[in-house]
Amino acid sequence: MTSTRTSSSTSTGTATAAPPADPASPAESPADSQVELTIGGMTCASCAARVEKKLNRMDGVTATVNYATEKAKVAYADGVRVSDLIATVVRTGYTAEEPPPPRPPEPAADGEAASEDAAHERDPELAALRERLVVSALLATPVVLLSMIPALQFDNWQWLVLTLAAPVVVWGGLPFHRAAYTNARHGAATMDTLVSTGTLAAFGWSLWALFFGDAGMEGMRDEGFSLTVSREQGASAIYLEVAAGVIALILLGRYLEARSKRRAGAALRSLMELGAKDVSVVRDGREVRVPVGALAVGDRFVVRPGEKVATDGTVVEGTSAVDASMLTGESVPVDVTVGSAVTGATVNAGGRLLVEATRVGDDTRLARMARLVEDAQNGKARVQRLADRISGIFVPVVLLIAVATFGVWLGVTGDTAAAFTAAVAVLIIACPCALGLATPTALMVGTGRGAQLGILIKGPEVLESTRRVDTIVLDKTGTVTTGRMTLQEVYAAEGTDRTRVLRLAGALEHASEHPIARAVAAGAEERTGALPAVDGFENVPGLGVRGTVEGHAVLVGRVRLLEEAGITLPESLAALRTRAEEEGRTAVAVAWDGVAHGVVTVADAVKETSAEAVRALRALGLTPVLLTGDNRTVAESVARSVGIDPAQVIAEVLPEGKVDVIRRLQGEGRAVAMVGDGVNDAAALATADLGLAMGTGTDAAIEASDLTLVRGDLRAAPDAIRLSRRTLSTIKGNLVWAFGYNVAALPLAAAGLLNPMIAGAAMAFSSVFVVTNSLRLRAFS
Repeated sequence: MTSTRTSSSTSTGTATAAPPADPASPAESPADSQVELTIGGMTCASCAARVEKKLNRMDGVTATVNYATEKAKVAYADGVRVSDLIATVVRTGYTAEEPPPPRPPEPAADGEAASEDAAHERDPELAALRERLVVSALLATPVVLLSMIPALQFDNWQWLVLTLAAPVVVWGGLPFHRAAYTNARHGAATMDTLVSTGTLAAFGWSLWALFFGDAGMEGMRDEGFSLTVSREQGASAIYLEVAAGVIALILLGRYLEARSKRRAGAALRSLMELGAKDVSVVRDGREVRVPVGALAVGDRFVVRPGEKVATDGTVVEGTSAVDASMLTGESVPVDVTVGSAVTGATVNAGGRLLVEATRVGDDTRLARMARLVEDAQNGKARVQRLADRISGIFVPVVLLIAVATFGVWLGVTGDTAAAFTAAVAVLIIACPCALGLATPTALMVGTGRGAQLGILIKGPEVLESTRRVDTIVLDKTGTVTTGRMTLQEVYAAEGTDRTRVLRLAGALEHASEHPIARAVAAGAEERTGALPAVDGFENVPGLGVRGTVEGHAVLVGRVRLLEEAGITLPESLAALRTRAEEEGRTAVAVAWDGVAHGVVTVADAVKETSAEAVRALRALGLTPVLLTGDNRTVAESVARSVGIDPAQVIAEVLPEGKVDVIRRLQGEGRAVAMVGDGVNDAAALATADLGLAMGTGTDAAIEASDLTLVRGDLRAAPDAIRLSRRTLSTIKGNLVWAFGYNVAALPLAAAGLLNPMIAGAAMAFSSVFVVTNSLRLRAFS
């Protein structure tokens, strides 16, 4: 599967309070090809389907509207302006604007982080909904109790109930009535239409019964609560408890749904807020505190213990340990020193660092992570598109069912009250919201949780791929192994100290830039301490190096280098050298003063966690295959060390041949996942059914992949597949519930087996259930 992504528009203006746009401004430039709009006024999946349909009818426009995130992702051709897109949305009955640039979060009181609940209450829309819910619930509760418990009814109780119910229906239900009116003006119907029509019908019937029927008479009594709709009271029947109770219940459902949706997106918001807000930049020899936005590539800034690294950069002074757990999910701090790369938003857990900025703004790793997660959350899986199509025709179908229900009941029984009650129950029980929330809420929580664990899922279509894969191809270098040479063994001739062999070899190799030499020097320094100086260093191309160390003439390199100097490797060392090379290690001979004294071996070391990762991949039912350009001996040695069957090793493959290997495996009927990290892996990652890139790898590999494993640990691969499969399972569970609920509920309501109050409660519960089920993904570990 090839993953592609187009950069979003850089414009940050809005449609409402913005000044007149310059013709060349980003918001109006026809050169832009993609923009993200924030859509206001959507109350259910039917609304999202309408907006998407209207935008896609425009020439040169392809749009995807996500009800859960309230975003429209729009790609448009030359000649189409953003203002045209916004105008189309407005004509459809909704609002649209380009999202403003993110603002730094305000610090909590007393220096403590604000709680999630407090953040919810600061949301003005949520606060207004909560106020409407509280008032409506306080008024509706006595209405329901008086109407359903005959023992509480007194003379003229019905007039008190009317007094309490009227503000609930008129003011509490105002958002539903307003949205229904707006939709009707545009020739559309949504869930608000159903709620408004049902509750106003119940309220209107009650007014007629009170003022023109028998319900207003002194001493009138209601029969109390009943699950079914069979009433025999005719003109004495009132439905004020239905009108008020349903509105209160649906407001409760909306409030819980809104809170849950915000919790579902909390991971992305927290990711975007991780970065530092200001930084100490070194300019003209002194530190100046500036906003992070003022940083430029090449600036040098100070990171004190406990501070966040302001942006991606390279350490130029100091040593420390950096806590990157908020980005990678890895709890162990990483040691850094001069030359180490550090990532913005990580925390300096040790000493003072001076860092040179290498990436700023939207180019930083954190910004790219947030962009990938947001792109994934705004996407749609194939199964969700089916739900959207159903939602688009759902409301008109329900209205027809309600009319048919009223007609059938009236024709068969002649009972107007029962017919009316059944029709109202049909209007109220229907819930397209659950269908619309099933996929995006699970996707929001799953991708957000993945970001917290250092797993970036690029889009919903990736989830389907993780379910199908049965073979996982692992690139060797940088994926299963560390990707850099490290010192392995030191063998000394009889009578020679191994430490002395390593010390002299390391000192001489320290003056070389060759990867093998650097591995020997680094290992020697780590094991023996500071290395002595070298005099008369000379590099012998293709053979090794020579020089004087502590008065000894030292040679380090191939056996041929020693042979040209007349030095013979003893049989014991020659046998050790041969065995090391058979095991895939590189052997370096060490001699001084005309005598061979030892052999040092280096190799691309296998990561400590690779064997555990391979076991986890097998437990998921995947067959691991090792793919490498190295020789077969080295590849099979690595495969055996991590638990891969040597028969599943494909070695000595040129970079361009990796794509052919993936295609061959696919041709054998396998669904193939590929894990890699290099530029030479990018094409294979794109060709595979599922591409996983190590986050420590190249940008090309990350861009070509479907999943990015930020922390560069192969154990994240099985975690990513498990999370993706769990997310897909949650989506399917949500859809089964949403479809099943409507399929079962509508016939029950039409058959007169559901009281409208029960219908309202069930409808509110259905959306809350779907969102709450998705939130269980937050516990994934």
